[in-house]
Amino acid sequence: MMNPRPRVFIVDDHPLFRAGLRQVILDVDRFELLGEAGDGLEAMRFIHKHTPDVAVLDLKLPGMSGLEIARHLQTERSPVRVIILTMHNEEELCNRALDHGVMGFILKENAVEEIVKAIAAVSEGAPYFSPSVSGHLIRRRHRADSLAKEKPGLKDLTKAELRILKLIAMKKTSRQIGAELFISPRTVEAHRANICAKLELRGSHSLLYFALSHKSEL
Repeated sequence: MMNPRPRVFIVDDHPLFRAGLRQVILDVDRFELLGEAGDGLEAMRFIHKHTPDVAVLDLKLPGMSGLEIARHLQTERSPVRVIILTMHNEEELCNRALDHGVMGFILKENAVEEIVKAIAAVSEGAPYFSPSVSGHLIRRRHRADSLAKEKPGLKDLTKAELRILKLIAMKKTSRQIGAELFISPRTVEAHRANICAKLELRGSHSLLYFALSHKSEL
């Protein structure tokens, strides 16, 4: 459960922009500004040490990008909820952010106006994406619906199988998946076989190809 006042951490390598965000957040009584940084590696160390409720990360950072930080936190199953800031309204970036568990995606041109709404939503467990990127989300949802019709077996996958399918889409081997899920590689292979059967996939690399091709819809 979130704290009564969500603890926020902001990361941007442009001091003036970061100062603007800082002031907006400080002006809002409902949030606690836990800290700030201008470097991705510094940010990762801070997050590991203090575990903020919400991390607001610039997409491009020295040392480690905002998406790389999000990917690491997703792999670690961190409770930290991530909002990405970017200057680029690109569908691929939006999809990659979603694939890495990002809950907020804000264009920098609207950040000052939207940051409070974004933090409020994300701290409550709700996603927040700038209205100008809503078209990307609609297309992603449409592709997911089309895939569900094409592969009705997807709905029959267990939670464990779906998790493994997503990890395969991240190009992880059975050994790596087993280590992450605390199961043996042999058990992972059994799950892979079950997934292939349910999705009617045949061939030695068909599962990997399917996972990579539909990563953003899974």
